[in-house]
Amino acid sequence: MEMRSGAWSEPPSPAPTSAQWRVSPGFVGLKCGVTVLLVIAAVFFADDRRVLTAAVVAALVAAGYALRDLLAPVRLAADPEGLTVVTGYAGHRRLTWPEVERIRVDTRSRAGLRSELLEIDTGDTLHLFSMYDLNTHPSAVAEDLDRIRALGIDR
Repeated sequence: MEMRSGAWSEPPSPAPTSAQWRVSPGFVGLKCGVTVLLVIAAVFFADDRRVLTAAVVAALVAAGYALRDLLAPVRLAADPEGLTVVTGYAGHRRLTWPEVERIRVDTRSRAGLRSELLEIDTGDTLHLFSMYDLNTHPSAVAEDLDRIRALGIDR
């Protein structure tokens, strides 16, 4: 503990050397809730074959997205040695920093809406992450990745 301005305070903690970004638990809950509502709608409209079919298909799609979020909630993780990215439905791939050719944020504006995607380019593959995947702004993640990558280079 050190004294600052006449009061005792804890020294600042060192910057973390690793981080991970995951889907928002609230967003996962929303997807699960939509799935349940669609199943209830399917039961309620069981007499109308077209509505039943549409509700069942929509429930299966929503359930698929919710299940992916439950199986692979961490979309991106970084440490001084490299990255772990989600691939496919719920798989993971480890990338070392030398494999990563470029990290950038693609920003687009359409119809008055602004969207950002974090792009991690390995030359062979391009990994894309939205704000929904990371639960924060991709530009903030890119800054954190640059800082963590620099820690690995300094070793």
